[in-house]
Amino acid sequence: MARRKGLSKISLLHYIKLILRSLLFCVVLVFYILDRTEVLTYRAILPAVVWVFFVVEMLLRFFPSRLESMGCQKQFVRNYEPLGEDSSPINQSAKTTALVVIIWLALNAVIGALYYAGIFDTGILILIAIGYSVCDIICILFFCPFQTWIMKNRCCTTCRIYNWDFAMMFTPLVFAPSLYTYSLLGCAVMLLLRWEITYFLHPERFSTATNGCLDCSRCEEKLCSHKKQLQGFLRKYRTRFFPPRVIKRYIERTKKEENRQSDGEE
Repeated sequence: MARRKGLSKISLLHYIKLILRSLLFCVVLVFYILDRTEVLTYRAILPAVVWVFFVVEMLLRFFPSRLESMGCQKQFVRNYEPLGEDSSPINQSAKTTALVVIIWLALNAVIGALYYAGIFDTGILILIAIGYSVCDIICILFFCPFQTWIMKNRCCTTCRIYNWDFAMMFTPLVFAPSLYTYSLLGCAVMLLLRWEITYFLHPERFSTATNGCLDCSRCEEKLCSHKKQLQGFLRKYRTRFFPPRVIKRYIERTKKEENRQSDGEE
């Protein structure tokens, strides 16, 4: 009988992040419902808590860490293992990367339009940003639409846009100028620029064709195994919880992705 794989340390930390971010979203939502005019002002403590929560995480991302995913750590020279002088980096298409940018900006342009139309207020923008942060962890642990439908990357470790996460989270805050929001957004943009400059100067660190640290045999996270376990769960309980047509499409898409990855590795 096959032994189920236990959670890796990094996977466990992602689950903790998911719980903490979800709790933060719920707390801000409750306070927003109770008193939307006061809870997000400078006199309230909650904005400072939100600010510290994310700023600390972003600052840590600027430095190498064994407690972070290789997806964001591959930019550092310590995580680069050359595969040979004749190897050339094969990175993800600039077109697919641009498509992600266009889709994300379009989505947040709609949010901005709703804000300027008076339908959304600053509190809603902050809730959306924290909601994005929850979705970010869901993408890592369970299902990522950018990976599956657009980028087509093997896993989070090889993701071209991994370190875009904070900049994408805080995009809605551009419509709500304040010391808290713009400092969060500014730190996220600095993190993004650091990532993009490194990618431009050292593309070999980001490619499985040139960096041995990105090989599956070197992976300590095993995040992909959790997604496979989810697929197995869906197969087992599809008739109880989900429409068969939805599950069928999910399984077919996953099989195609696995076949594509195995062909690429060969």
